[in-house]
Parts: sequence; C-alpha cells; structure tokens
Amino acid sequence: MKERMDELLHRAYTEGASDVHLTVGMPPVFRLYGHLETIGNTPFSKVELEAMTKSLMPEQLWDEFQQNGEVDFSYDLADISRYRINVYKQREGLSAAIRLIPGGIPSLESLQMPNVLQKIAAKPQGLVLVTGPTGSGKSTTLAAMIDYINETKRKHIITLEDPIEYIHHNKKSLLEQRQVGRDTQTFATGLRSALRQDPDVILVGEMRDLETITTAVTAAETGHLVFGTLHTNSAPSTIERIVDVFPGEQQSQIRYQLASVLVAVISQRLFPLKHGNGRIAATEILVQNNAVSSLIRNHKIHQLPNLMQTSRDLGMHTLEMNIKSLLQRQLVSHESVQGYLEENVYGSI
Repeated sequence: MKERMDELLHRAYTEGASDVHLTVGMPPVFRLYGHLETIGNTPFSKVELEAMTKSLMPEQLWDEFQQNGEVDFSYDLADISRYRINVYKQREGLSAAIRLIPGGIPSLESLQMPNVLQKIAAKPQGLVLVTGPTGSGKSTTLAAMIDYINETKRKHIITLEDPIEYIHHNKKSLLEQRQVGRDTQTFATGLRSALRQDPDVILVGEMRDLETITTAVTAAETGHLVFGTLHTNSAPSTIERIVDVFPGEQQSQIRYQLASVLVAVISQRLFPLKHGNGRIAATEILVQNNAVSSLIRNHKIHQLPNLMQTSRDLGMHTLEMNIKSLLQRQLVSHESVQGYLEENVYGSI
C-alpha cells in the first residue's frame, strides 16, 4: 500500500499538482493550477484508503487519529518532494488532504513579489502579518522572506510551525525550526519559550488565539521581528480580527500597541497564469507609517483602503490595484480575477 501511495504522490509532483484529495468512493483528485481534476476512474474503498493512509504515518499518530478523528503530519518522498498531510474522519470513512511542498525555497524575486517585501524583511523589529485564505501561498511567501533574512543577515531565527513545511538550512543566520505538537505543545507555549532563547526573528505559523496574539505583540514590542499569519481577506480586516480577539475593555490598548509595533500586513490570493502553467500571487500591502498608526489608534480602519491607494511610493496598494496591474501585464486572464474586481473584498468594517 505504501508503494502505491508513493507512486500517487510522485505523479502529483510530476504533474505539478499543489494538492491531492483522497476520499472513499472517489478516485484521486489533484488540484492543478487552482482547478480540481479527477485522476483515473477507480474509486477508493474504505479499507483500501485506510490502509494507504496508515502506511504513511507512525503508529502513535494512527492511535491519535483514531482518538481525535483527525491528524496532521508531514511526509518525505526521498529526492522528490515533501508533503503536508491532514487525515480526517468523515461520513463515508476517512479522507486525506495532501499539500505538496517544493523541495527548494523560492526567492521573493522568483515569486514575482513586490520589492517592498525585502525592505519589510530587513526591519530590525516589529510585527509582520501575512494573510489570506487557505491555499493562498502564505507559507511560501513567509518561507521566502525568512530565507531572504537567512541569506543577508546574521540573525537568530526561530520558527514555530504546524507542521514544518519548508526546510531551512543555516546560511548567514542561525535558524531553528520547531514543530507544534512534537517539539513544543502549542504556538503560545513555544512563543513564550522562544522569548527566553535569545531570538532576533520569530515566525509564528498561525496566530489562532488571544494568548498567542498577546505574546506575539509583546515580542514585537520588546525588540524582536515577529512574522505571523491569519486567515483574513484584506489588510483592514486583519487589524479588525486582531482587535476583536480581545475583550472590549482591552481593545483600546491593543489598538495603541498595534499602532506602535505593526510593520506591515501582506494579504494575498493566487491566480492561474494566463500563459503556461503555474500561479502568481496578487497582493495587498499595508506598510506602517504615521498616518497608518493614527488610523489604527483612532479606530478609523475603514479609511485604510483610501490610504493604501494614495501611498504607492511607500509600497502600498490594494488587492484590486495589484490585480489590475497583473491584467495590464498580461499575467492573468480577466475571467480568473473578475469576481475579485466586482466584489467588495473588504466586507463590512
């Protein structure tokens, strides 16, 4: 069964899939350049899929899956690729969602990201947030920014991830990667410990709860450069999401703290390239300056889009502005981005 699973994962790699979906009663499904494609016409049986997924994970993880109904882990296919795997129970039996992780870490230039991201990564301290829905390339952007620091600065970098995706190697920096659930219990406990480990840069794989967000902001206040992610749709909604996590009586305080420590918010989506295979990120970038700080402090988040539109010289832009730029450069088709130009990506804030 393991050989069959390895063959399937190898095929996903060679065909350029970003994700593989396995579920009882269906053939394998690959996500190719943003679209789902069924591979073959032979569906998995419950027994067959259970045996295939079990063959990939250590015995103790199978016990955890049976108890909790879901489990996350990573898997290496030697000399081919790494995979982030989530196995979960569902009505018909079990399913698996598998994300392919490229072996090498792409550079910011190869991702065609705005030059301002290098300036953001070079900041000595503060809070940098990379946001977007699942599958929008947040982990890849963060890996590229961390690798840029690793190549250009002598820093002590600690990452907290669940699970570890891109594997970094020490270059100019000393870089240590910790996996939540294996090397530390939670993001919050790992982050608290990191503050006692003399770091210059800390990556928090996901800022999920009040304790993690509070500690991340404190770390940024005390001289560290902190990277984090949230599942938000825009820069303004990211600010609101962080503030809303706190009780009402603490929200004024966190606005003042964010106004002080925020370096930038990078929100992104992935779109298929118009010509050839692959995808490209469309970004929305908010960079801290006196005007941004004032709007955050005074709870005028709704004015941030106007500020981003008029601050191109500082590297700021809205998602719609960047999508229009990609259209003008013939990098994406109008059909693939049309919904993002018509809908209000900011929601009601």
